[in-house]
Amino acid sequence: MIKEKIYIGSDHAGFELKEEIKKVLTEENYEVEDLGPYEYDFNDDYPDYAVKVCEKVLETSGRGILICGSGQGMDRVANKIPGIHAAVCWDETSAKMAKEHGNVNVLCFGEKTVKPELAKKMVKIWLETPFTPKEKHIRRISKIKEIEKKYMKK
Repeated sequence: MIKEKIYIGSDHAGFELKEEIKKVLTEENYEVEDLGPYEYDFNDDYPDYAVKVCEKVLETSGRGILICGSGQGMDRVANKIPGIHAAVCWDETSAKMAKEHGNVNVLCFGEKTVKPELAKKMVKIWLETPFTPKEKHIRRISKIKEIEKKYMKK
């Protein structure tokens, strides 16, 4: 039985790890929609793939995974898009807290900074960890949304 659809994208610096993560997601019964790139291209640009994934996440109220060299480029782009709340993660704790405390809808990490086995663990933790709706977490997320609204208008 399919758990949910996960949107995934990378640039050339995250391409190999993206391919590994897709296999793990499929084995764990997630439906995966790969939004590119579909082959290695040294000259591609991470913003193009970050936008594709984030648009799908917003359209479907789903979740996405973005992989580049460090995760930081993808995160920067994703967090420019209203309604996207992304986090760069580098270990199991950061992946858990991203979901548990921040309820992020896009997970970002880097192929150059996270080994494949750790990346697989982080993805699993992020997908399986529920948001903890404590008052302080809700309050902080609300503040982020207000900042987003304020600066969207400019």
